[in-house]
Amino acid sequence: MTNQDVAEKLREVFNLMQLAGENRFRAIAFDRAAQTIEGLNDDIVKRIEEDSLTEIKGIGKSIAEDIKAFYKTGTMPVLESLKKKVPPGLIEWLDISGLGPKNIAKIHKELGITEITELKEACQSGAVAGLPGLGQKSAEKILKSIEYLETFGERARLDQALEIAEPVFEFVKNLEGVKKCDIAGSLRRFRETIGDIDIIAAADQKDTDSIFDAFTGHSLVVEILGRGDTKSSVRTENGRQVDLRIVKPGEYPAALMYFTGSKEHNIVMRQRARDRGMALNEYGLFKLNDQNETDFDNPVETSSETEIYQKLGLNFIPPEHREDRGEFSFYSEQKEMELVSGENIRGVIHAHSTWSDGKYSIKQMAEACMERGYEYLGISDHSRTAAYAGGLTIDDVKHQWDEIDQLNETFTSDGKKFRIFKGIESDILSDGSLDYPDDILEGFDFVIASVHSGLEMPRERMMERFKKVIENPYTTMLGHPTGRLLLKRDGSNIDLNQIIEWSVERGVAIEINASPWRLDLDWRYGSKAKETGLLTSINPDAHSIEGIDDIRYGVMIARKAKFEPARVLNTKKTDNFEKWCKK
Repeated sequence: MTNQDVAEKLREVFNLMQLAGENRFRAIAFDRAAQTIEGLNDDIVKRIEEDSLTEIKGIGKSIAEDIKAFYKTGTMPVLESLKKKVPPGLIEWLDISGLGPKNIAKIHKELGITEITELKEACQSGAVAGLPGLGQKSAEKILKSIEYLETFGERARLDQALEIAEPVFEFVKNLEGVKKCDIAGSLRRFRETIGDIDIIAAADQKDTDSIFDAFTGHSLVVEILGRGDTKSSVRTENGRQVDLRIVKPGEYPAALMYFTGSKEHNIVMRQRARDRGMALNEYGLFKLNDQNETDFDNPVETSSETEIYQKLGLNFIPPEHREDRGEFSFYSEQKEMELVSGENIRGVIHAHSTWSDGKYSIKQMAEACMERGYEYLGISDHSRTAAYAGGLTIDDVKHQWDEIDQLNETFTSDGKKFRIFKGIESDILSDGSLDYPDDILEGFDFVIASVHSGLEMPRERMMERFKKVIENPYTTMLGHPTGRLLLKRDGSNIDLNQIIEWSVERGVAIEINASPWRLDLDWRYGSKAKETGLLTSINPDAHSIEGIDDIRYGVMIARKAKFEPARVLNTKKTDNFEKWCKK
């Protein structure tokens, strides 16, 4: 049983509780417990066997008993009880934009339907429109949301969300009357997948209508989902919902903080305010009156998020760390955490060429790196077992080395201070060995060891496979350790906390694969990585020139995972990177 297994069960309880109309705060407790266990730095089984579950923040006695029951029996009594109350099909309805648990429960109760196909038919027939509190407009919105869900899915990758959010944000920011503007929500926190896109703007009331007119008329908008006095929602051409909220300038810092989230972070912030005789909400920070209620006539003056944090005994917390995963203890004592930035990256590691499945030659990839200001390129085409991706035979490897030597000589003679390193993305074979004999492996500057087959291997065998390859003296770093493809394929069943420990012991790095399909190493293991001193490399896994720019997404995940420049290999100068590889 893995940490992820437990987290998934607890989140299932949370979803079913919402649909069953259970106490909201009790439901939220299960969601927070799931998130805590996802980011746990050790194995949950160890905690169960030591009977120390309640020592974990957010795990009370009742939830601890549920987890123990799951460990012993494979299920939770609370979950089984909820399953009897909630038909299985209803949980899928939670993905339908604008249809919350309250209306889901109402439609199910009144119409006796449980499947999305039935809901679609009920919207088309007028049955949903006839329900109290819904109506024809609600039915039409639900129907359109179902159609978009069927076409696009409920979430987007980080790159897909930014592709829509950034042009809309730049457009709104520059509208007349907009005093301040930011992207908010999970996108501002650099989550790897995004639901709706949130944009917050500050403006005077006299300007809101014209701003909303311009926003809803943007060229990317295909449908206006709703428009009110303070919020408008639209559907864009790629199916994504974008919400624009306009607040008064004085409300902007609190609104930006509130709508950035996460909800877990906001809960702690609100409690910190109450502990200090204040109330925090999306409108601002206020003093409490004698009845311990929010005194809206007595605001605490704050002109920025930083000032709100300071009033609550904290230094500014970067948006990417607002997940209630240790940020409060750190930023209550430390002014800031040193974090890697795009400007720190000096070289591109993990890139493919036409020697395997890349679209461009080594020379073209090198020139593209130089144009972007990078100092070196680590070519790492696929190894021979990956025949489907043009994996290199031993003869291919030797010929590629000759080409790299010639290119490096040419760059030097042309006065270009640029270096190509000889690397390989070696398949980790089923027994944990690398894909070439030692005399070939020793000729590479670096070896990225990756799993591309046998991803469904049982946990025990997969862990043995990783242990063996980490102990191999030629392994420089692990590539995309879980093998996941976001919104498409789950990762392998592995204990990443243990793999991190083994890697640190052997001096092996674990890459942050910056491809927006992967973003793997998962940021949730950032605390474990920081605690152990794990090294990473922010690698684009570029199969094209355009793919080099995916480093941007990797930097976002590295920041969220608390990596400073010193623990990111490709922030090193060329000579220092070479020395590290040799070491």
